[in-house]
Amino acid sequence: MQTAMKVLFFIISIGSALAIRCYQCSSQTDPKGIDNCGAYKAFNKTQNIAIECNSDESHMPGSFCMKVVHQSPRGFIWDGRWRQVIRQCASVSETGVTGVCNWGVYENGVYWEECYCVEDECNGASQTKTTSIAILWPAVMLFVAKILS
Repeated sequence: MQTAMKVLFFIISIGSALAIRCYQCSSQTDPKGIDNCGAYKAFNKTQNIAIECNSDESHMPGSFCMKVVHQSPRGFIWDGRWRQVIRQCASVSETGVTGVCNWGVYENGVYWEECYCVEDECNGASQTKTTSIAILWPAVMLFVAKILS
């Protein structure tokens, strides 16, 4: 039993020691005519700096990265479609799963997409990908549960 507790403590300490770095920006705060967060053009990783999610710089502390996109339907406002992108750290995903993108349409016709990932700077990509940690984590938890039982 003590060995199992040591293994569990070791796994928890590794997870807390690994701080993830994510990009943090919002197209809502971009100056007029500037697209720093990649709402209308490709996200520029050299122009933006990823921050550590558990640092004072982070607007939202967390253990994974997130990217949120909102896009209006055509004709929503008179000058065409608008698009908003938010990139930040996150601690809770709507589905409880990382490495996936969820999407839908609000009642007013606005398209939304939320992507969660668990690798450094992964929210700078146009699409997130499933990571080995996201796949491996349930197996580790099952192993620990087996040892403890």
